[in-house]
Amino acid sequence: MTFPTISRGHLRTCAGLVAALWLASACHGGLRPITSGPRPSPGGVVRPVEPGDLGAEVRIALSTLTDGVEVGATTEWLLEGADDGGAVLAQGASGERWRVEQRGGRLRAVRSRGPASAWIEGALTARPSAVGGTMVVGGRGYRGELLLIPTDSGVLVVNRLPMEEYLRGVVPLEIGPDRRPDERAAVEAQAVAARSFAVGRLRERATTRATRGYDMTAGTLDQVYGGMDVERALSDEAVRATAGLVLMYRGQVATTPYHAACGGNTAASEEVWSAAVPYLRSVSDRIPGTRRNYCDIAPRATWTRVLEQDELRRTLDRYLPAYTSVPAGGVGSVRELRVEEGTSSGRVARLALATERGVYRLNGNQIRFVLRDAAGGVLNSTYFTVSRAPVRRGESAPVATLIGRGNGHGVGMCQWGAIGRARAGQDFRTILGAYYPGTSIGYAD
Repeated sequence: MTFPTISRGHLRTCAGLVAALWLASACHGGLRPITSGPRPSPGGVVRPVEPGDLGAEVRIALSTLTDGVEVGATTEWLLEGADDGGAVLAQGASGERWRVEQRGGRLRAVRSRGPASAWIEGALTARPSAVGGTMVVGGRGYRGELLLIPTDSGVLVVNRLPMEEYLRGVVPLEIGPDRRPDERAAVEAQAVAARSFAVGRLRERATTRATRGYDMTAGTLDQVYGGMDVERALSDEAVRATAGLVLMYRGQVATTPYHAACGGNTAASEEVWSAAVPYLRSVSDRIPGTRRNYCDIAPRATWTRVLEQDELRRTLDRYLPAYTSVPAGGVGSVRELRVEEGTSSGRVARLALATERGVYRLNGNQIRFVLRDAAGGVLNSTYFTVSRAPVRRGESAPVATLIGRGNGHGVGMCQWGAIGRARAGQDFRTILGAYYPGTSIGYAD
């Protein structure tokens, strides 16, 4: 999956994606705090919450396809100019596929074994023309409509749909699609965290939407989104039950990072990123009265990684130059890994790598993105200790063994911890309050 750096047509520029797993909240506008129950109307009448109360649509960049895009729908559908009142370029039947091709800043539609339309300047909109229809692209179904935007890299495909419909395709991928009924509170907590994240992104990027063409990506740069094919009944129920709810702190939408497993203690925001945030501080995941943690049920609650010389050298030569200067020919043999500084939650703040060609230092989350495995996967966490690995007969001497805990950056909600808390009977408000202390739950204006 690729995304453009520059778009054409009515979108003259499209800013490159910035890989940021967390940004300080820059949201504006008040929130109405609540305790529980349905949302009161201005007239004081209590009314039930309905999906879409948030009143926002989102634009999610799915992919950029260089060879054109095949578009269809489950019902009759239309392909038309993206501007209001745009001319209809094509009318598709249910199950029929049209190919959208690009030439510079123009697009055209080509019917399978049929004639091609005229070239049209700028973006196109593909939308169902019948109630209940969904668009199909790349073999996946998507609610709402598709924007097809000509760029220098190909045709950018953007899914435009209501916020609550978007969350239905996010929550099951972020918390896991096969959650049990007794884990529902964790899924509801995930829905609120994901909604808060999305609202923050919308407000943060409101002034750049016109030039970017989208608000968020469908991958890990923002939140993983899979369209309607990944939706599940339990996560749909969680989205509906929490419709419109966001996490708030002092009248602003809170920043809500989350991760798979904390390993026993979450990390404060300044341990991973530069800014200290009052409600993103280290909290214990310990089950009261025990020596166990709520996230001990995680597949990677604990882990071990043996760093062999040859693989480690190749890894450093490939990934270390992104963070520091490396001499021509690479770093050479690695002699030692040593922890020079730790964080308040027990994670590694600074790691020194002594090689035959110098000593290189990595800080915080950089460690995870440099000490990747052979397949390119990032290190599980920075919550580890370093020991000399035992040498077995007939094997090359390992440089070190990392004995670690947890999975992810460690800031905010521990997802496996949330699942453990839900199994223990905690509701979603209690779960969110544990991982984002000092916050409350409200509705975005």
